Amino acid sequence: MPKPKFLRHLWAWPLLALTLLALARPAAAAPAAQIVRHPAPDPAAPILVGVTLPAGTQTLVLSGQVPPVIDAKADRASVAAYGDTATQTVGVFRKIEAALKQQGLALGEVVKLTVYLVGDPAKGGKLDFAGFSQGYAQFFGTAQQPNKVARTTVQVAALANPGFLVEIEATAAKVP
Repeated sequence: MPKPKFLRHLWAWPLLALTLLALARPAAAAPAAQIVRHPAPDPAAPILVGVTLPAGTQTLVLSGQVPPVIDAKADRASVAAYGDTATQTVGVFRKIEAALKQQGLALGEVVKLTVYLVGDPAKGGKLDFAGFSQGYAQFFGTAQQPNKVARTTVQVAALANPGFLVEIEATAAKVP
C-alpha cells in the first residue's frame, strides 16, 4: 500500500522545528561598549592622546583637590605645611583615590586630569614638573595600576592658599 503524501516527508518536520527554534531564540547581546584609551605615539609617554567614552558611560568629575597638611606645626600658609611639589602631588592623588572610592570608583577609572602647578619658591619660582612627574608616576602607568590618562598640566601664578603648589581636577569614567 502506498504511503500518503504527507507521510513521505515526516522526517523533515523535526529539522524544520529545530530551525524555527534556532531562529526564534533572541540574538546574542552585542558586546558592551568600552572606554577606549588612545595611547601616545611614544609608548613610554606617561599620558594618553585622548579617551573615547561610549554613550551611557557613568562619569564623575571631581573638583580640584589640594594637598593635605603634612606638618601641623608649620604655618598653614607656607609650603612647609604641605611639602614640596612631589610630596603635594602624592598627597593630592591619595585624596583623589579616597574620593573615588567613596563613589565606588578607583584610580584606574580616571580618564582625564587637569593639573595646576605653582612655581616653587625653593626653585626660584619655576615649575617643578619633575617633582610632579615623580608623584604622578606612583599612581598611573604602574604594574598595579597600568591605565594612563589624558592630562593637561599648566603653571598658574597662585592657588587659593600660598602654601599650595599643586591642585588637580580628575574625571573618572566607568561603563555600567
